[in-house]
Amino acid sequence: MKGAAPRVLVVSADQWPRALLRAELRNAGYDAIGATTLARALRHPPTDAERGLVRLIIVDDQAVTADPTSLERARRQYPGALFVLVHRPRAAPAGPWAATLPRPVAIGEIVAAVRQLAPPQREGSLLG
Repeated sequence: MKGAAPRVLVVSADQWPRALLRAELRNAGYDAIGATTLARALRHPPTDAERGLVRLIIVDDQAVTADPTSLERARRQYPGALFVLVHRPRAAPAGPWAATLPRPVAIGEIVAAVRQLAPPQREGSLLG
């Protein structure tokens, strides 16, 4: 598990944006996993012997408004994970957000926010 890429859950009902974000996160050194809803994201264990801990969860605001109870369950299941909300340009729903990113937002901006919150480990790093 040492040296494993940080695991990131990407929760969005929109398939192509979710797939593109996962691909960009993988290129940036993350183990990105996708789910269409928060309830489906909860199927992923918080830790994996080979893949490490879920460190960060990116949530589309539609996933939160569609099932607000799943957000609380996710907070309990992934107690150390940071949550990032991507939301429409209205007020962001209340939540445990480490960052909120209003739309329109580029995939690169989301990846930059993830890098700030959970930097990927560098191979050969003396600190990692």
